[in-house]
Amino acid sequence: MSLHPAAMPLVSVLIPAFNHERFVQRCLDSVLEDPYPSKELIIIDDGSTDRTGERIADWVATHCMELPIEYVRRENRGIAATLNELVARASGEFLRPGASDDYLLPGGLDAQVRYLLAHPCRGAVIGDSVVVDQDGNKVHDSGMCDLHGANKALYRSDDGIRRAVISQWAIGGPVALIRKSALDTVDRWSEGLRIEDWDLFLRLAARDALGFIDVGVCAYRLHGTNLSKTRHTATRIVNLVESQHVALRRASLFGEPYRTLLHAQSHYIGAKISFLQRRLYPLVLHMVAYLWLIVVSKARPASTHPDVEAP
Repeated sequence: MSLHPAAMPLVSVLIPAFNHERFVQRCLDSVLEDPYPSKELIIIDDGSTDRTGERIADWVATHCMELPIEYVRRENRGIAATLNELVARASGEFLRPGASDDYLLPGGLDAQVRYLLAHPCRGAVIGDSVVVDQDGNKVHDSGMCDLHGANKALYRSDDGIRRAVISQWAIGGPVALIRKSALDTVDRWSEGLRIEDWDLFLRLAARDALGFIDVGVCAYRLHGTNLSKTRHTATRIVNLVESQHVALRRASLFGEPYRTLLHAQSHYIGAKISFLQRRLYPLVLHMVAYLWLIVVSKARPASTHPDVEAP
C-alpha cells in the first residue's frame, strides 16, 4: 500500500513507565529514531520510586520540539489502569503500547500500520521481537521461537491464532499495534490484573480481530525484574492463579472447540500451581482433566460463535 507520508494515520506510542531508570532513555530514543512520520508519544510514570521520572523529564525537555509529547507523573495505580489512562489521552487512530524497559525497532510501526490499513477487519496486529539482555546485547533473534518455542505457522490463520492465544501464548515484549476503535468493541485492559495482555488478546482472538506479521517490531529486554519471568515461587503462583481465572472467565467468549481448549488450559495452569505447591494429588487430577479435555476438543465440531459472552 503506497501512501504519502503526510497521509499516514497518526500512531500514539504509549509508554507506561515504572522503575526503569536504567532503560527508559533507550526506550524513548527508539520512538524518536523510528522513521514512521506520523506519531505522538504519551508517557505516564506510574509512581516510580527510583530516578525514572527524572530521566523522562530530562528527555522530554530535550526532545519536546521534535514530536508531540505528553508526560504525566503520578502515584502508582498499576499497569492496566495506566494503559487505560494512556489510551484515554491518545489521539491516534492506532495505538502502540510499549514498555519502559523495551524499545522499538526501526520500521516496525510502518509495517504494522500498513498491515492494518490493508486488513480493515483486524483490530490489532502482533509482530515478533528480538530478545536482548540488560546491556542491550542480542540473546535471541526471535522472542516467539527462541524464547517461547512457538510455531509461527499457527499465527497465519484465524484458527491457528485462536489456538495459539489459548494454549501457546508466545508474545515476548510489547509487539502489538491496536486499532483504537477495536478497544471500543472489546473494552480496554482489565484493571486489577498483573498479567493483563493475555486477557486482552483472548478477547480480540475470540472476535477474529487479531493478525500477525513475521517482522521484528521491538527489542524485548530480559533482566532481573521482568514480571513474567520471575523465579519467586509465591509470585509465580499468584500470576498463575490469575491466569487460571482469566481462562475460565473468557471461555464463554469462544465457540467450540476453543471453549473446551480454554477449560483444558485452566487445568494445565492448575497443574503448574500444584507443582509449585508440591501437591502431587491435585497435580495428577489437573493433568488427567487437561488431557481428557484436549481429547474432547478434537471430537467437537468447530463453531466460531459462542452461545453467550462473558461480561
